[in-house]
Amino acid sequence: MKVGEKAPDFVLKDQNGEDFRLSDFRGKKVLLSFHPLAWTSVCEKQMKALEENYERFEELNVVPVGISVDPVPSKKAWAEHMELKRLRILSDFWPQGAVAKLYGIFREESGISERANVLVDEEGKVAFFKVYPISELPDLEEVFEVLR
Repeated sequence: MKVGEKAPDFVLKDQNGEDFRLSDFRGKKVLLSFHPLAWTSVCEKQMKALEENYERFEELNVVPVGISVDPVPSKKAWAEHMELKRLRILSDFWPQGAVAKLYGIFREESGISERANVLVDEEGKVAFFKVYPISELPDLEEVFEVLR
């Protein structure tokens, strides 16, 4: 994916089993925060950072969501464990990593996505795209910088 390209549309279930369709959010920006696996320390910090900054995102007309290949029941238990109140975390479980594949960030050899932030603008185009080392916590200030 490159900045300026149309972001592929998709529908995934969130931790509550509710559909999340990217195209339903036209007119808003959406931050797709891909993380490799639930129940891992860096991924937990990544999701908690999104939750902690939720109001900042809202003020900038941004809907943040987490995405990984974990199934919905795991996502639900993990969201409860992290005490998420607002953040939706999406299950790219089946077909395994289909959305990560659409965005070119699926790791075939390990069956997980890269760690990445993809900001989709109000018209459905990629405004920011960055892949991070698996062991590195993404810097949300980079995203806020693009939003300013």
